[in-house]
Amino acid sequence: MCELLGMSANVPTDICFSFTGLMQRGGNTGPHRDGWGITFYEGKGFRTFKDPNPSCESKIAELVQNYPIKSRAVISHIRQANRGAVNLENTHPFTRELWGRYWTFAHNGQLSGYQDLPELRHRSVGETDSEKAFCWLLDNLENRYPELPQDMVEVFNYIATLCDELRDIGVFNMLLSDGEYVFAYCTNHLYYITRRAPFGEASLIDEDVTINFQEETTPNDVVSIIATQPLTEDEVWYRLKPGEFTLFQFGEVISGNSNSLAHVAFAEAKPRSQAPTQALD
Repeated sequence: MCELLGMSANVPTDICFSFTGLMQRGGNTGPHRDGWGITFYEGKGFRTFKDPNPSCESKIAELVQNYPIKSRAVISHIRQANRGAVNLENTHPFTRELWGRYWTFAHNGQLSGYQDLPELRHRSVGETDSEKAFCWLLDNLENRYPELPQDMVEVFNYIATLCDELRDIGVFNMLLSDGEYVFAYCTNHLYYITRRAPFGEASLIDEDVTINFQEETTPNDVVSIIATQPLTEDEVWYRLKPGEFTLFQFGEVISGNSNSLAHVAFAEAKPRSQAPTQALD
C-alpha cells in the first residue's frame, strides 16, 4: 500500500518537517520504494516534483526537503506499486484541469474492476487504478456541473458520494485539492492534525528531528496536516473512520460528515490548557 500526505494552511507554509518524515518511509522505515511525488500550489499555478526511485535515496526529494517552498495547499504520495509498472507516468500525484482550475489527486489502496470505469474528456496516461479513478471523478463532476459552481461545499459533498462508490470496489483513501480546498476521504487509514497557537514542539517518528513551532509561526497561523499514519510521536492525531471525509480550507475544517465535525467542535470547546498539543507542519 502507499502513503499520503497533505497540507492545508491559512498562510503560505513550508512542509519540510512532515515531508522529511514521509520520505524516510519510502524505502527506509517503510516499504514504499516505487516512487514518490509532491505538488505545491502557488496562486493559480502549481509545482510538481516526481521521481519513480525510492524517496529515501532520491536527490530530488533531498532538494525538496532543503528548499522551503511555501504553499497553502500541498498533496504528496509515496508509492508501493500494485497496479501498473514502476515509472514516471504511474507516479502520484496526478493533476488535471477542470473549470479553469488545476486539480491534484493522490490515492492509497487497490480497486477491483477499475478498468470498467468509463472515461470521457479526462483520460488516463498511465496504467494505475488511481489515475483511472481520478479521471472518472472529474468526468462525473463535469457532467453534473458543466460550469464552475458557486457552492463548493456542495461540490465536495457530491465528490464524497462518488468516493463511496469507489470504496464499494476496493480500498480508497484519497486526497484531492484545487489549491484552495483540500479534501480527504478514508476507507481504512487516514489521520489529521490541526495546529494553531499556542504552538509547541513536535518530534518525527521516522527521523531524529524535533522542531519548536513557536519559533516558526505567528499567533494567527493555522495549518492542518493529513497523513496515512501519524508522522509525530508527541501529538494527538485524529483518525478518520471508514467512509468519513473532511474538507479543509486555509487550514480549517469547514465540512465533513458528523464524526469529523463533532471532533472539531469538541476540540474547540475544550479549555486551551486541556487541548491536544498542536503545532505547524
